Amino acid sequence: MGIDMKMHVENFVSRDDLVCIAEREKVTLAHLEEGIREGSIVVLKNKNHSIAPLAIGKGLFTKVNANIGSSPDFFDINVEMEKLQVAIESGADTVMDLSTGGDLTAFRRRILEASPIPLGTVPIYEAAVEMRKANRSIMEMTIDDFLKVVRRQAEDGVDYMTIHAGVTKGALESLASQQRILGITSRGGSIIAHWIAHNKKENPLYEHFDEILDILAEFNVAISLGDGLRPGAIHDASDRGQVHEMLILGRLARRARAKGVQVIIEGPGHMPIDLIADNMRLEKTLCDGAPYYVLGPLVTDIAPGYDHITSAIGGAIAAASGADFLCYVPPAEHLRLPTVEDVRVGVIASKIAAHAGDLVKRRSDAIQLDNEMSKARKKRDWEAMFRLALDGAKARKMRLEIPSQNDQCSMCGEFCAIKQCEE
Repeated sequence: MGIDMKMHVENFVSRDDLVCIAEREKVTLAHLEEGIREGSIVVLKNKNHSIAPLAIGKGLFTKVNANIGSSPDFFDINVEMEKLQVAIESGADTVMDLSTGGDLTAFRRRILEASPIPLGTVPIYEAAVEMRKANRSIMEMTIDDFLKVVRRQAEDGVDYMTIHAGVTKGALESLASQQRILGITSRGGSIIAHWIAHNKKENPLYEHFDEILDILAEFNVAISLGDGLRPGAIHDASDRGQVHEMLILGRLARRARAKGVQVIIEGPGHMPIDLIADNMRLEKTLCDGAPYYVLGPLVTDIAPGYDHITSAIGGAIAAASGADFLCYVPPAEHLRLPTVEDVRVGVIASKIAAHAGDLVKRRSDAIQLDNEMSKARKKRDWEAMFRLALDGAKARKMRLEIPSQNDQCSMCGEFCAIKQCEE
């Protein structure tokens, strides 16, 4: 498969960078090279972006993305830059700019200048904003309007882009054949669906897919094939629309590889626990093992304000079942634009999920980290615990809120089970 798809390692990463990635991921160079050739591993780094490349995929640590960006109702570039810094400090591996308000180009360029981690975007958002600024309807968008945005973002240094090429007339017919509660909840998916309905034509991103790939290949931008028909409600999970789109994404992934473009597949969304593992396996089968990038998944719909928890539950199961890349979900996901604190909490929750998945994947470094924490707890070595914790600052703060006079915590006090066992 790797040779047929023309995925040559040297097109995406230098030998020196490959060695650094192997050391960081604790894998062999042979494993990395084979994964890149066959498309089960992608390396994110636009040739115009001065960052250390990031590898995502088979046999590697599960990665976490944090979304930031403005809305038409609220835009403060300083707040968004603060979100960027908090995301990085909290351990995000990549960040996506989902801005739909303000000066999108200026903000994106500030992120690229300030961020040491890869940046992803959704070009259809900027295309929609530009149409609005030109007093034109998004329904009038042409493929040239879209390609202009893709090229500008690629030239700026964007490392991966979400392209909703799988929302086709056929996929929408499948969606309509099975009653959904929430319909389409992807912003990009809904824009394309409305364009198709209004113009009575096929998705231009699908029809002109090769032209998009040519730009991405020129700048070494990975394509994240967007799941525009992802379920936004538990009731809607794994329906005909979602599966039909995934079949299309599998075919598009092969076309992308043939053009020398690395591919990530995006996934749900909202999904009950019992369907998650099957969905992970389905993606790996239909998409030839391409890295799977999931939003959550959220395992229940009734926890607004706590969706960092519902998504972390689903994310842990997804990672343990084969997902390679988790998109964080902040607590206020369905309520408002996330705050700086929402970003911090959302990233930490997804990092917990990713680490839990890595334990199941038997990543030796993940297992060693847990073992070290257990040993520190046995010794009541609080400084070591704070150092090992995903959020050591919060752990320290909680410890000091109700200080104990001795080395045990204030939960058990003199009845500390660990101390009693020692004595």
